[in-house]
Amino acid sequence: MAEETKRNRWLPRIALIFFALVLIGAGIAPAIGPLLGGSKVPSAPTAGASPDAQKKQLEDQLRGYEAVLQREPENPNALRGVVDAKRGLNDIPGTIAPLEKLVKLNPTMTDYAVLLARTKQYLKDDEGSIQVYRDALKAKPADLQVLGELSQLLVKQDRPQAAIGLLQDTLRDAPKFNQANPGSVDTVAVSVLLGRTFANQKRYEESYRVLDAAIKEKPDNFQAYLAKALALKEQGKASEAKPLFEKATSLAPAELKDQIGLFSASPSPATKPATTKPESAKPPETPKAVEGQKPDDVKKE
Repeated sequence: MAEETKRNRWLPRIALIFFALVLIGAGIAPAIGPLLGGSKVPSAPTAGASPDAQKKQLEDQLRGYEAVLQREPENPNALRGVVDAKRGLNDIPGTIAPLEKLVKLNPTMTDYAVLLARTKQYLKDDEGSIQVYRDALKAKPADLQVLGELSQLLVKQDRPQAAIGLLQDTLRDAPKFNQANPGSVDTVAVSVLLGRTFANQKRYEESYRVLDAAIKEKPDNFQAYLAKALALKEQGKASEAKPLFEKATSLAPAELKDQIGLFSASPSPATKPATTKPESAKPPETPKAVEGQKPDDVKKE
């Protein structure tokens, strides 16, 4: 039971790197999507109500949350409620201020930083987004979610060397971080991100050196096998990639095995720097709050 609990705790982090390495390697700009699986707006507008009625309900909710914040300016539930209500009203720029406050109040809770950075990116403030990520890494060095998001954004901006430098610096400083806080840096996961970033730039030999070292460090970790298999396939070496896909599948959590099989069976993707933005992007969703919560129910956490 303890082992199962441990596996479930690590699965979200594994899945994060799993998808980040594929996005970086394939040169796909990440869609600005939900965090933590998304969430419903607290006390969501009544289903079937007219657009005007839904708008009024959201406006009423917003006033309620703002009233709470007048009494308790740092109430996290009210701040999240304001963000959700403004999103529902399509006031995405209006979510920046409450998100910035949430980040300030919770500097090591990187979900808020990622949400703020994604929102800035959605509003075409890439430099502001990058700064949010860098500040988050100061508060929580080597956080995998932030490293994955920031490295993808830098690659999308045609700044691959900045992404490579970020990841190399993290690996260089990993012993120091792990000495201060054992296990805080997953060097294999960071190496996988670095290897995929090299592959994105067609620097395959450097990619393979990094990934081979990661495989040697943790031969029972599927991520580096998958990353190398993807790079080989992109290079047109499908026969060499096949046994690595099989090895990755055998080691991966059950939840990811089918997806790895799809990668193995799919045509080789064209690897090029990620400069194209998604055709359509939805603003990011807030971390999950209490469903069905109304402004009058908000209390300090």
